[in-house]
Amino acid sequence: MSLNRRDFVKLCTGTVAGFGVAQMFHPAIHEALAETLTGQRPPVIWLQGQGCTGCSVSLLNNVNPSIADVLLKIISLEFHPTVMGSEGVQAIDHIRAIAKQFKGQFFVVVEGAIPLAKDGKFCIIGEAGHKEISMVDIMKELAPNAAAMLAIGTCAAYGGIPAAKGSETESLGVSAFLKSCNIATPVVNIPGCPPQPDWIVGTLAVALKFINELGMEKGLAEVVKLLDAQGRPKPFFGRNVHENCPFLKDFDEGKFSANFNEKEGCRYDLGCKGPAAYCDSFERKWNGGVNWCVANATCIGCTEPDFPDGKSPFYANK
Repeated sequence: MSLNRRDFVKLCTGTVAGFGVAQMFHPAIHEALAETLTGQRPPVIWLQGQGCTGCSVSLLNNVNPSIADVLLKIISLEFHPTVMGSEGVQAIDHIRAIAKQFKGQFFVVVEGAIPLAKDGKFCIIGEAGHKEISMVDIMKELAPNAAAMLAIGTCAAYGGIPAAKGSETESLGVSAFLKSCNIATPVVNIPGCPPQPDWIVGTLAVALKFINELGMEKGLAEVVKLLDAQGRPKPFFGRNVHENCPFLKDFDEGKFSANFNEKEGCRYDLGCKGPAAYCDSFERKWNGGVNWCVANATCIGCTEPDFPDGKSPFYANK
């Protein structure tokens, strides 16, 4: 099944006729992903900077397609500190061998922020040649030769919690870090604390499809066209949470929840940041469509560049 750019946007947002929200990634997305099996699986190096590993946990819980299919059939995951078997010098040597062999053809996924303070010593990813290797070191080494960078989670995209007020680590998101180093490698931001796993897998599907059809350079150029001003894929981050919230009618009618025990009414008075947040969580939901943030709490605006400082306090006392 051949998909054009417009069809992919519609599929990712669940708007193609015959594809409900619960069917967002099958069968068409599965077929698009499967097409990559006819060629070489793209090597992926997954780095973890300053973060909580929640983004990895979110991805590992993906349902459609299963994470096993993504990691074992669609991409070639060459390095991931949480799930890989090797460690130490052997693992670091493997990163470098892959980067050399597939120069300009591999992808770097970054989870967590990059701390600059103390010569990067706030985040050491490994050791080789009796030398500690910091996140700063490995980013400077890999980024210039990567085809593209995926900044997974708000910490990697914009600095997030590690860069919040009071931090002493001088942390940066991937784009800001690359800019400070004059590295021009394209970056796709997939924010969220953590991101919904579909956002990660869906972006991967779009990228691999375009690259498979148009080649690396032109394919990545098509992916860049899908990004908003904050570097996020518009199919997933192009709609305002508040304007699509199931409680919008209550807001318009002035019906507000006094506390979280009240299941009816808008959560705005409780501190909901939906009016300043953009993503499709209201439709896509979480945990296989079981629930989403505002159903039991409030939106805290975790997909936005000013999270968490600009969205604090998360809750309001009324």
